[in-house]
Amino acid sequence: MKKYKVAIVGATGLVGRSFLKVLEEKNLPIESYSLFASKRSAGTKITFLGKEYIVQELTENSFDDGFDFTLFSAGGEISKKFAPIAVAKGCIVIDNSSYFRMDKDVPLVVPEVNFEDVEYNHGIIANPNCSTIQAMLPLKALDDKYKIKRVVYSTYQAVSGAGKNALDDLKNIDSKEPLKKFPHPIFDNCLPHIDSFLDNGYTKEEMKMINETRKILHRPDLKITATTVRVPVSNSHSESINVEFEKDFEIHDLIATLKDFPNIIIIDNPEKNEYPMPILATGHDEVFVGRIRRDDSVKSGVNLWVVADNIRKGAASNAVQILEKLIDKKV
Repeated sequence: MKKYKVAIVGATGLVGRSFLKVLEEKNLPIESYSLFASKRSAGTKITFLGKEYIVQELTENSFDDGFDFTLFSAGGEISKKFAPIAVAKGCIVIDNSSYFRMDKDVPLVVPEVNFEDVEYNHGIIANPNCSTIQAMLPLKALDDKYKIKRVVYSTYQAVSGAGKNALDDLKNIDSKEPLKKFPHPIFDNCLPHIDSFLDNGYTKEEMKMINETRKILHRPDLKITATTVRVPVSNSHSESINVEFEKDFEIHDLIATLKDFPNIIIIDNPEKNEYPMPILATGHDEVFVGRIRRDDSVKSGVNLWVVADNIRKGAASNAVQILEKLIDKKV
């Protein structure tokens, strides 16, 4: 069995450290790892798989050692510059930034949904946006059976999705310290504003969900709208997803369809106040679905409440799942 060499770019960030945590939980045939970050973080010592690693500064020569795969989570500008260099050295890049997601020559992959799209990669595979990833599992299951006509997203997104400075803002209870990330306090508040505003009145985050959903489901004309909101929760995104179908459904069949889909867990017992919540999803790779009920305002519609760990399934675990399946194909 071949042993692989893997590099991690952005190893000291929230997602980079989650890459390492998820990889520790797997038993992948990887013989060596190298950890890279910015000059500022170079020299950091990280214990991983029982060994102490020294984080190296990322340079144009970092990929000369001949890696098989590189996981990137260091921002779009870093991916823009360094991912093509890694590919030129024979490496397959799995990129967690938004830079390549809508490139027609780059597959945008959620392994349970469209792993077959990796067949047309040219060295780079994009990890979708965190809020998009968790929605794709239930939507793929239902689109295959009932054909989706329209989707309305309303998200309640955790602060960890905006990084360490955002988590510091959440702890800034009395606002005595200057905010590091957000334009307004996030403690005891909600911000209907994730990423920058565009000319159409939507934010980049909202348009990411719209465009990425269409690409992943291979439904370029699918009608979708989105409102994304940052809420004072440290980890795990929640989403209210309203779906209208071309075909009618029986609610028990729809629930059974969701139950049968890989890595979906149904928690839907309102009589006992049981439904998905961020505190239940944190630390898990599955997508939790509940509050499943017919939308009687349209001919064939349903409401779903979907929760997942945005740092794990929404980023690191999804990328590692892609890596794992790529290795399975090559072994």
